[in-house]
Amino acid sequence: MTTRAGLVAVDHVQLAAPPGSEDALRAFYTGALGMTEIPKPPVLAARGGCWFAAGPVQLHLGIEQDFRPAKKAHPGLRVTGIEAYAARLESHGVEVTRDDDLPGHRRFYAHDPVGNRLEFLEPGA
Repeated sequence: MTTRAGLVAVDHVQLAAPPGSEDALRAFYTGALGMTEIPKPPVLAARGGCWFAAGPVQLHLGIEQDFRPAKKAHPGLRVTGIEAYAARLESHGVEVTRDDDLPGHRRFYAHDPVGNRLEFLEPGA
C-alpha cells in the first residue's frame, strides 16, 4: 500500500516583528484579537517572539533584526460575526479598513502594533 503525499492544512503563519516588541504583540493578539498565547519550545523561546492560537488558527511572531513590515503580504483570517469583530478591534484603538472588492465575502484590513497587515474575512453577502 502506497501512502499518498500531499498538503492537508496550513499549520501556522509566521509573521516578523522587531526586537523588543513582544509586550505590544501580546497586548494586541490576546487583547484585541482574543487569541491565546501558546508556549514556544525553550530552544525557540530563546530567540524571542511569541506564538498565538485561536482554535486551529496559529500565528507565530518571530523576531527579525532589521524588521520592515510587508506592504502587501498578509494572512487572511476567517472570522464569524465580522462587524462585531471589527467593532472589537476598533474598541481597542485599532484602525479598520473595510473592503468590498472580494465577491461573496465581507472583509476588512487592520495592522498589528508593528505594522503587519492582517485581512479578516467572512463568507456571505
